[in-house]
Amino acid sequence: MKDFMDKDFLLSTETAKKLYHEHAEKMPIIDYHCHLSPKEICEDKKFRNLSEVWLGPGDRTGDHYKWRALRARGYMEDTISGPADDRLKFDQFVESMPYFVGNPLYHWSHLEMQRYFDIYDVIKPENADKIWAEANKKLETLSCRKMMYKMNVAVACTTDDPVDSLEYHKIMNQDKTLKTKVLPAFRPDKAINIQLPTFVLWIKQLEAVVNYEITDLALLLKALNERIDYFNEMGSKLSDHSLEVVHYKKTTYEEADAVYKKALRGEEITSDDEDSYKGYLLVQLAKAYNRVGWVQQYHIGATRNNSEKMFKKIGPDTGFDGMGDEIFIEKLGQLLADEDSTDELPKTILYCLNPRDTYALMVLAGCFQKEGVKGRVQVGTAWWFNDQQDGMRHNLEALMQSGLISQTVGMLTDSRSFLAYPRHEYYRRILCDMLGNLVETGQYPASELDTLGKIVEDICYNNAKEYFNF
Repeated sequence: MKDFMDKDFLLSTETAKKLYHEHAEKMPIIDYHCHLSPKEICEDKKFRNLSEVWLGPGDRTGDHYKWRALRARGYMEDTISGPADDRLKFDQFVESMPYFVGNPLYHWSHLEMQRYFDIYDVIKPENADKIWAEANKKLETLSCRKMMYKMNVAVACTTDDPVDSLEYHKIMNQDKTLKTKVLPAFRPDKAINIQLPTFVLWIKQLEAVVNYEITDLALLLKALNERIDYFNEMGSKLSDHSLEVVHYKKTTYEEADAVYKKALRGEEITSDDEDSYKGYLLVQLAKAYNRVGWVQQYHIGATRNNSEKMFKKIGPDTGFDGMGDEIFIEKLGQLLADEDSTDELPKTILYCLNPRDTYALMVLAGCFQKEGVKGRVQVGTAWWFNDQQDGMRHNLEALMQSGLISQTVGMLTDSRSFLAYPRHEYYRRILCDMLGNLVETGQYPASELDTLGKIVEDICYNNAKEYFNF
């Protein structure tokens, strides 16, 4: 019987141990997609106690994974995401921990205690007082920047709306004491989601930023290009799109502009309208990203705010999104082909939330490579509900079987929590275990272990550094 979560956790062979300890473990982290607060990093926030940093500050922001598990345990919402007593929140999480058996939260939570606080106790009620006291003592000096340094985070890319002033990024760009490079990433979902009742309000916000009325689609594209240039000046290297459904059809400017003007008049937007407007806008944005040398990311397949009751009670982005099952490969292929037709398809990372679509994405990505560019279009790491053992193994297996795992840009956190970085370790251990198994079973030569070690280092860090041009 193996010891619980020892130094060889998840490493089942000697080759896997060698790959992890001699190669993966030492590599810095490039977290190219996260939802950390630029303000908190800029101001080097210190947390009042373990509950705030581990579970959330009580204002409906925090770790959705943990919240969903606690809801399944039947706790009251205010003691999960709301303003209840911090120690009460901590105690109910610790009380629940033994019941998370088999869930990645069990491993993640223990890694968080080990890596940030040097606490190796099993998380259970009998150890609650000791864990609370020791972690809170460490938090007296362990600020959010120091957490990032402790995890060897070289680069973190936040997620930012086009109307954002990027004021905190400006300050951090000049801060010589900041050891982690913190860069903005362009997230224009509000410009694309023309069907939402908030669309016109957001256009008004954009008008205030660019200081002119946006009365037609040409002016919207002008404004977005101006914001892309501004983000680029602030060091941005990539964009990110949440495509709940892939909308696309070959469309003229006049057709897309007519849909835009319908939205400004408050008229109903049909699914066909969405195909026209969104498809056209995504193609134009891809051209803009290509112009400035960015990478674009398409996150496909989330369903938002599934509980209408909880959406009304505590708002969006609180753990009530889910996994969709729309068929999208044909339209995505047409969209990428349109972007590629003028040789303006930028480097692109594709993510699917439903693992059913992983192999289809892998094969589609292979249709849009480019001479002189390694992995121009590639499938990203297991995303969101899939960043657990089975999901990561499925994703990595697909990369090996239908693509080139050696060229993947590796793991990201996609997290709002400063304690999320051990998930990179989780990924790296699983990666090394899978690659090590190929050697141990005679599927890759043991004589090429140095090459395999270099591939591991590339996946963990070097590929992302080159791909994003950091």
